[in-house]
Amino acid sequence: MEKYSIMKSMNMHPKKGKRTILEMTQLLKRHGYCTLGEAFNRLDFSSAIQDIRRFNYVVKLLQLIAKSQLTSLSGVAQKNYFNILDKIVQKVLDDHHNPRLIKDLLQDLSSTLCILIRGVGKSVLVGNINIWICRLETILAWQQQLQDLQMTKQVNNGLTLSDLPLHMLNNILYRFSDGWDIITLGQVTPTLYMLSEDRQLWKKLCQYHFAEKQFCRHLILSEKGHIEWKLMYFALQKHYPAKEQYGDTLHFCRHCSILFWKDSGHPCTAADPDSCFTPVSPQHFIDLFKF
Repeated sequence: MEKYSIMKSMNMHPKKGKRTILEMTQLLKRHGYCTLGEAFNRLDFSSAIQDIRRFNYVVKLLQLIAKSQLTSLSGVAQKNYFNILDKIVQKVLDDHHNPRLIKDLLQDLSSTLCILIRGVGKSVLVGNINIWICRLETILAWQQQLQDLQMTKQVNNGLTLSDLPLHMLNNILYRFSDGWDIITLGQVTPTLYMLSEDRQLWKKLCQYHFAEKQFCRHLILSEKGHIEWKLMYFALQKHYPAKEQYGDTLHFCRHCSILFWKDSGHPCTAADPDSCFTPVSPQHFIDLFKF
């Protein structure tokens, strides 16, 4: 189901999609990307997290690795992984950007490490067990720091959200693609709360992320017979992957067999470069090294 969703998002038929991934994997291996760890080391994710357009993409990739691919990383790649994670946490503590996203990542990582450390007798971890215990303790410390994080209020004489007209506040809410972000913003003022509870807003969000046939399988009605779109969104989210949205994503050039950030461009020598470029989602990136 997960791979089919990835292929569907890239407009691939399942069989054709699998063949395409295999072809891309073979091309990458010819250029030295033999394992997930090698690819992770060669791509400069430390610099990528400083770019707000790429930040969410890298965090999502780290979260997917934490869930299932941590043991596939070499010792060097694991060290690089935790160095990047350290920079991400410090960045969030400094600028307060997207703390919820990092909390989710650390929660998945700590859960995985607890399971892996218990199974150390099976040699599932690369490196000394004491190093991993220290890493787990560091993660727990980061979680506490993020839990204690307080958003500082800057006092100035400029406009605030409360000063904006209703249609502008509504327009802001309609630009969010994550339900939790809508709920968070709705907690700022009573007016925003009222706007964040609008049925049409949640209906649009459901339609953006999910297909109509999925609605029928998880239909939630109020006592008056109205569709509860807000409840529907979170119910659907538990069963189906939501549409991922990133400011900038990695792309693969089939002509040159390299991975590159879309916004950075790529000096391809093909006659029609655009036809050679394929977007690579975080899950797709990991799948390239599963074959």
